[in-house]
Order: sequence, then C-alpha cells, then structure tokens
Amino acid sequence: MAVLGVLILLVFGLIFVVAPDEIGEESLTTAQKFQPRLGLDLEGGTSIILTPRQASGSGAVPKDSLDQAVAIIRNRVDSFGVAESEVTTAGDNIVISIPGKQDKNILATVQQTAELRFRPVEAAAAGVPIPQNTASPSPTASGTSTESPSATASPSPTTSTNNGMVPRALRKADTSTSPSPTASATPTPEPSGSAGAPDAATTDLQTQFAELDCSDPEKVRQALREPGADDPKKPLVTCLEDGSEKYLLGPAEVLGKDVNSASAGLAQNSQGIPTGGWQVNLDFTGEGKKKFGETTRRLSALSDPQNRFGIVLDGLVVSAPGLNYGPILGGQAQITGNFSQSEATDLANVLKFGALPLTFDAGEVQEVSATLGGDQLKAGLLAGIIGLVLVVGYSLLYYRGLGLVTVASLIVSSLITYGLVCLLGWQIGFRLSLAGIAGLIVAIGITADSFIVYFERIRDEVRDGKTLRVAVETGWQRARRTILAADFVSFLAAVVLYVLSVGGVRGFAFTLGLTTLVDIVVVFMFTKPLVTMLAKTTFFGAGHKWSGLDPERLGAKKRSTTTPSSRRAGAVAGAATSTVKEA
Repeated sequence: MAVLGVLILLVFGLIFVVAPDEIGEESLTTAQKFQPRLGLDLEGGTSIILTPRQASGSGAVPKDSLDQAVAIIRNRVDSFGVAESEVTTAGDNIVISIPGKQDKNILATVQQTAELRFRPVEAAAAGVPIPQNTASPSPTASGTSTESPSATASPSPTTSTNNGMVPRALRKADTSTSPSPTASATPTPEPSGSAGAPDAATTDLQTQFAELDCSDPEKVRQALREPGADDPKKPLVTCLEDGSEKYLLGPAEVLGKDVNSASAGLAQNSQGIPTGGWQVNLDFTGEGKKKFGETTRRLSALSDPQNRFGIVLDGLVVSAPGLNYGPILGGQAQITGNFSQSEATDLANVLKFGALPLTFDAGEVQEVSATLGGDQLKAGLLAGIIGLVLVVGYSLLYYRGLGLVTVASLIVSSLITYGLVCLLGWQIGFRLSLAGIAGLIVAIGITADSFIVYFERIRDEVRDGKTLRVAVETGWQRARRTILAADFVSFLAAVVLYVLSVGGVRGFAFTLGLTTLVDIVVVFMFTKPLVTMLAKTTFFGAGHKWSGLDPERLGAKKRSTTTPSSRRAGAVAGAATSTVKEA
C-alpha cells in the first residue's frame, strides 16, 4: 500500500513535469495542467481541407488513390497519440479535424506529400543570395575529388564546416564496429548522371544556387511542387526546412520506397550510453540496403560537404547528415543531431508512413466548435456518478462493513485513472471523448466485479468454519486466478477493439483497457492488503453482525469444542454404564 501511494504521487508529479507552460499564446495555469484534455466532440478543434492537385484535362481523382491518401493521413494523425482526430472525404477533398487549437505540427505533417529522396550534397552555403563575384561554389562542391581517403576524413558531428554550419551525422546503427574513414575504399568512378557528374555543376545550376534566397522556405517548396521541378533523376537546388542553409544536390540515389521502417529514440554513443539527445532510426529494404550501401561507400571517402546526404521531403531538405562513421552497409542507419523529441518523432512518422499517392493543396484552416458540447459531457459524468452510487449502495447493503473496502478501493481506482488520463493527455496526446467516458463508466462494473469475486471467496471459507484470518488468505489464493482471468478477457477485448477500430471507438477501447490494468493494480496492491489488515481487528475478526462476515448470518458450520481426550473419556463412560439384555 505504501508503494501504491508512492506510485500515485509519481503519476501526479509527472503531470506537472510533462505539461507545457503554455499552448500557443495561452499560458496554462496549474489547475489546467491537472485537467483531462478533451476530444473533438467535447472541446472542438481545428479543421483543414486538402484539395488534390490535378493536371488540366486529367479527369476525376481516382477513388483508390483518394482512399489510400486517407489511410496514410489517418496513420500519420494517429501516430501523435489517441487524439481521436477525424479524417474523412468530401467529394474529391480530404477533411481533417483535429481536437484542440495547438496541434500545428500535426497540421504540417498531414499536409506533406512525403516525396522522400536521399540526394548527395554537391555544395552547401548559408540560405542567403551569394554576391555575383563569389557565385561559383567552392572547390569542394565538385564531385571529382582525387584526395586519398585518409586525407579527407570526415569531421566529427560537432566540428563546424567552412561555412560555419554544424552538420548532423548519418551513421550505421552500431557504431562500435564502424570502420574509420581511413578504412573506406577509394572512391569509385561515378556514373554519368549521378552525384558529382559534370551536369550537376553547370553554369545554370551555379547561378541558381548563388541566387537562391531561403528566407521563405515554404515559397521554395511551392515552386518545387510544379510538374518537373523536383525530378529525382536531375540535380536540385533547394533549402533547409528552416531556411538557414541552401544546397546544390545531385540526382536521387535512394528513394522513400527503399525505407522499410523509421522510429525515434534516444541517441546513444558507440558504447550504447544515452547522450541526452534524440535520433531517427532507419531500416532499409533489401534493395534499399544495397543502393544505400553503394552510395555511402563512395560518399564516405569524400570531404565535407560532399560526404553528406540531403534527405529531401516535399522539395525541402529536412536534414543533411554527414557520413562521419564510414560507409553504412548493414541496411540500418541513425540520423543524429540536435533533434528534439518532437522533431525526431515527426520525421520518423513521415518516413514510416510513406508518400501520399496525390499532391494536395491546403485549403482554409478554421476553428470548429464541439460536435456535442458541454451538455453531453455533463450527462456522461452524471451517468458515471449514478453508476458509482448504485455500486456503492449495493455493496454497503449486501456486504455491510466489508462494503467500505469497495468504497475505498473505488476511490483509489478513480484517483489513479484520473491521474493517468491527465498524464497521457500531455504525454501521448490522449483526449477524452464521450466514448472514452463510456469506457470509464463500464470500468466501474469491472472493478466492482473483482471485489465481489474476492469477497464471496472469503465468505465461502467462513461458511466452511474457518477463521477470518485463514479465510482471507485461502480465499485470495482462489480468487486471484478468477480475477486475472476475467481482467485478461476484458483487456484482450479492448486491445482487439482498439486495433481494428478508428475514431471514437478507439477512445472507448483505450479507456477500457487502461482501467482494466488499473483494476489489477488496485486489487493486488490495495484491496487485498486492506482486507488482511481489517481481519486483525476485533470488529471484522470476531465476525460482528454489521461486518458482513458474521458466521451465524452466513450459515457457517459450527466447530466442535471437544478434544480427542474428552471424546475417548466419554466413550469409556458410556461403555461402563451400558447393560446387557437378552436379544
């Protein structure tokens, strides 16, 4: 019970730690941090319309492409947590409704078409126009370097390049066995049309690179969305997403379809010790592993910035990591750098869920009101209170004093559940909808059912003539299997429902599964220890008529008060006084 108390304090302490101080321009008070985040039906949120971009005369939008886009966008939205966002179609448009007003990163993610390409970097500079007298890229922009690998060792991730930028690092997943740059093979001759070929450093590209202004990256992205502007087979001049850098990139050598999976995790050094930052873990397909390995083998022998990959998403560079740890041949890589958790998660989500089959233009973004509103929330809470009062009333009437254990256990269970709902709202984006509230109401019955199973086992043991202390232990040994079996069935149903459903039904399944786990914790760490303590008191241990464990009221078998010696003495006395008569 003491451990349980510490866990409860930890849950509420974490709420204060993980909750932000402000959302958008609105500062959060302490009371607001300890309130559950509500879903679209109870709070409202933000709505955005995506319109597919069609070439003139191309006809209607293919339905299968639209359905595929809806599925990808829904996966992206769901990756931000159980926020119960809605992704629907309206004609040829896709309508996305997101709870709350602060999820700008979700809006940015769902609008990306996710055309992912890995392009080798030919030249890099600050994201401002270069004066004409220095318009040509530096000699390192050429892809024909003949220096030996040992003379072109890549700088460490914290070493500044000649233009003051700090490149992020691209390395294999296990750097403990990574070969040093000096061990990499001599650069192989580059094929025509690949990174470093003569057509990648033409005068037109040099001029375009020098004149590019990255002060408005979104404007550059829109320009590159024009047909033919971002051809994977041709060089590309573009900007970093934040506009701080610009790049001259070679043709794409690895595409998004070559990435099998991506995930965000804590960055680690070569000894496996966390360094405090975040990284994106990449796992390539069989074909992607081969292409990525061949490309990194060649680039790792070059000097910065030519040993870097430009990871291009929707025309802009999201990261330009350097191959500071040699070629990556195992099909697994890590993108490291100054990522925050949200940045690493956003990048991993986009890489993981792949490209949209259509290119969309974002329409008007507007605030939407709650679809149900406060009246339904009050009705749901009222239903929960009525259910709770009925359960408590029945427990007190039927179990009398033992019913107080039910009341105390329900209070503890409600406290833990409330804390977890608030904590998960800030940690994984969980939002409580009316369906989720229904799951919490159903959980009242599940939790009370566990108490009833245990109490009835104790009463059965008392009926068999056992003392309360013995009955509490033997009854628990029989009841816990039944409790675990029942909770497992409920949890399994919640998991299946969560996996196979979308929208509000997932919220119901999530709260049902969460409260089922809470029920197990409360029964094992609070209810059982509390009953053990009460069994040592005179009121319950002696079987007071208001304790709910009165042996006489339960019809317990009466225990014999005679001893074996007295029974033998009685038998002898009976024999001595017996008489003999004729048959």
